[in-house]
Amino acid sequence: MELSMAAEELKAVVNRLRRAQGQIAGVIRMIEEGRDCEDVVTQLAAASRALDRAGFAIIATGLQHCLTDTDLAEGEDREQLRARLEKLFLSLA
Repeated sequence: MELSMAAEELKAVVNRLRRAQGQIAGVIRMIEEGRDCEDVVTQLAAASRALDRAGFAIIATGLQHCLTDTDLAEGEDREQLRARLEKLFLSLA
C-alpha cells in the first residue's frame, strides 16, 4: 500500500511531524537541563499527540486512497484490505 496523498494533505502531515520533532528536541533539552518533571511530561505528551495526529491523518487519507481497484487487482479482496487498514489504525490507539 503506497502513501498517496495530495500535496496539501502531505504538507499538513509534514508540518505536524516537524512540530513533533521540535517538541522531542525540546524534551531532550529539558531533560539535559534538569527541568521540572511536570514540564518534561507535559512537553512529551504534546509531542505524542502531534505524532498521533500525523498518523491518523495518514490513515484517514489512506482510507480514501487505498481502497482502490489497483489493490483489488493485485489479488487482495476488500475484506483483506479493510483488515490491513484496521490494523494500521489500531497500531496508533
